[in-house]
Amino acid sequence: MARSMTPLILFSVLALAPMCYCSRTYGGYLYPQYYDYTCPQAEDIVRSVVARAVAREARMAASLIRVHFHDCFVQGCDGSILLDSTGTMPSEKRSNPNRKSARGFEVIEEIKAALEEQCPHTVSCADILALAARDSTVLAGGRSWEVPLGRKDSRSASLTLSNLDIPAPNDTFPILLNKFKRKGLDIVDLVALSGSHTIGNARCSSFRQRLYGQSGDGQPDSTLDQSYASQLRATCPRSGGDQNLFVLDNVTPTAFDNSFFKNLLAYKGLLSSDQVLFTSNEQSMELVKKFAEDNKAFLQQFAASMVKMGNISPLTGSKGEIRKICRKINS
Repeated sequence: MARSMTPLILFSVLALAPMCYCSRTYGGYLYPQYYDYTCPQAEDIVRSVVARAVAREARMAASLIRVHFHDCFVQGCDGSILLDSTGTMPSEKRSNPNRKSARGFEVIEEIKAALEEQCPHTVSCADILALAARDSTVLAGGRSWEVPLGRKDSRSASLTLSNLDIPAPNDTFPILLNKFKRKGLDIVDLVALSGSHTIGNARCSSFRQRLYGQSGDGQPDSTLDQSYASQLRATCPRSGGDQNLFVLDNVTPTAFDNSFFKNLLAYKGLLSSDQVLFTSNEQSMELVKKFAEDNKAFLQQFAASMVKMGNISPLTGSKGEIRKICRKINS
């Protein structure tokens, strides 16, 4: 009897074990336990600094998620977005998607300083970005996930690729999907990751074209609720006010939930690149409907897609380095 029960017991233990987000990469693996022996306090340190930053400014949660996203879409998840310009290398911070927009770099440096004090030359800036994005999601009300770790930091950045590869607020659906597919992501990832716009802000310049004749007729975009368009025009003028900020989700702007998708159903997506998820493709439309109806399904898929995105071309093993300061390569 004891022998016949063994497979059942084994199955029960495996069923209760946490899912392994191990990922084969160039020359090694990413796995959640990477720092368990070399810096066991790493995740607690990151979580503590992020929590303080978000407590000071709720918007910071969205900013930290976004900077991880923008990092992974350029050269892979290698911390290249954090590098300042040098005489021979222009920073990705100067690209159109990042200039006067990407933020939270001081929080990353604060985390790095705390980690260097506790575990010198151990935790990469690229891993800090991945952990900070997870912790920001949780602090805003989203679901947690195990973050695969073990990335190294790049010794280069690409202003050109930053301009080319990061999705833009006026991208059409085919362009968006193509940019995601080039990174190994699919339509489900595109819709789920766009759901991060359930928190955060966008500048007037990011959606002005929807208010003042996107189709050349001087009228608001037909896929934008007209009463909502009128509200937006009051503080996003035809000229000037480029840096005026607007919440991406005007229902629950600081809560990480599925309200973003409900807004798309009501044609109240702020960015054109968000609204096209509901108006331009049947499969993405069905995903928008699914996530609008089922918050749990959205949060689960967002976590899975974040892990998948975090696995885009990381540097591992002997590739890259562990920067001492995230904004510059080691001398």
